[in-house]
Amino acid sequence: MKDRYDLPCNIAQTLNIIGDRWTLLIIHEVLIGHTTFNEIKKSLEGISSRLLSERLKYLEEAGLIESRLYSEHPPRYSYTATESGKALENVFHSLVLWGREHLQKCYKKLIHASCGHEVQIAYYCPHCEQNVTDLKVTELASSDLQLQQS
Repeated sequence: MKDRYDLPCNIAQTLNIIGDRWTLLIIHEVLIGHTTFNEIKKSLEGISSRLLSERLKYLEEAGLIESRLYSEHPPRYSYTATESGKALENVFHSLVLWGREHLQKCYKKLIHASCGHEVQIAYYCPHCEQNVTDLKVTELASSDLQLQQS
């Protein structure tokens, strides 16, 4: 896939990886246990086989999923999320919560598995050891950027 955003922004750079049509839905299918091409295709009504194949290859190249050959003739693969792909689960949870609050027609909710009640997102500061609401996005210092690039 071609990078669409050449901006020094985490959101823009993340969208370069997962912002194409169907991409997040494919990762979500893998995370919920639909691990074969046919299972994913069946769950995502409307996606073409060609596009699904392209997206799966791209997601593997991007390090979000891994494939494993489970049948040699014909070659068939199963897909699992990498640690990087699994980390997107929080993004999916956020989208479910946003949809619950803002969509006219909502299909899912996020609940606490033990008690069945709906949950909210909370941000925690390990330094202060408390939940916080006064969030601010800031630029990384140039020394932090250099450490990341080395």
